[in-house]
Amino acid sequence: MIIPFYEMDKNSRIWVFQSNRKFFDDELAEIEKSLSLFLENWTAHKAELKVAYTIKYDRFIIIALDESINAATGCSIDKCVHFIKDLENKYQIDLLDKMNISFKQGDYISYKSIVDFKKLVKNKSVSKNTIVFNNLVLDIGDFNENWEVPATESWHARFFNS
Repeated sequence: MIIPFYEMDKNSRIWVFQSNRKFFDDELAEIEKSLSLFLENWTAHKAELKVAYTIKYDRFIIIALDESINAATGCSIDKCVHFIKDLENKYQIDLLDKMNISFKQGDYISYKSIVDFKKLVKNKSVSKNTIVFNNLVLDIGDFNENWEVPATESWHARFFNS
């Protein structure tokens, strides 16, 4: 059962999939339709799941699951990953590479490899106050508090200490 993202319990588990590029308008509509269809039929051992999704900045797909109702299983998570891989193939995007960093530069969102991000830190092109996207957040409460944060308040802080 899909409900609006803002209605999900703050303890709902989330997965953040960042794209290596912004979605085009026509892609965005198709992706939302595909997400709705997938999530409406997503189950764990044939048990209905209480889920939601949102797409932020036309680039981040966030899927939420209220595990107090029914928890994800290995098979259900595999189905989700398979769905995300299908999106990658269809739109020629990268959603599963966790070795890249997205951060704000004014109103623009940059997407760089860790190596390139370290170079930007060294060249002082990004600072400790640069807003980064911490895609390692675990639940909606964590997402609301710690997803968009200054680099020093996330795992990215280690790049400023070397």
